[in-house]
Amino acid sequence: MSCSRTTEGVDKDKISSLPDPQANSVPEPYTKRYKGKQVSKFVDPCAEASKASMDCMNHHDYDRDKCLDYFQAYRDCKKAWQEQLKADRRAGKTA
Repeated sequence: MSCSRTTEGVDKDKISSLPDPQANSVPEPYTKRYKGKQVSKFVDPCAEASKASMDCMNHHDYDRDKCLDYFQAYRDCKKAWQEQLKADRRAGKTA
C-alpha cells in the first residue's frame, strides 16, 4: 500500500500565492483574540503564520527545507506573543 501526495481538490490559485513569511512574524494583539472567546476555545494570535507554514508544506510536497522561512516566522510570532503575555502579567494587566 503506497501513499502519494497530490494536489487533487486544492485550489491552484491559492497554491501559487503563498504570503511573505515575514508578514506573519508578528502576532495579532492577543487581547483582541481573547475578547469574545468561548471558555474552552483555544486562541492563537499566530494562527495565520501557522496556516502559511502548512500551506507552504502542501505547496512544496512536504519538502521542509523549502519552508524554513515560514517556520521561523511562526517561531518568531510565538516568541513575541509569549513575551508580551509575560510582560502584561508582570504589569498586572489581564486579557
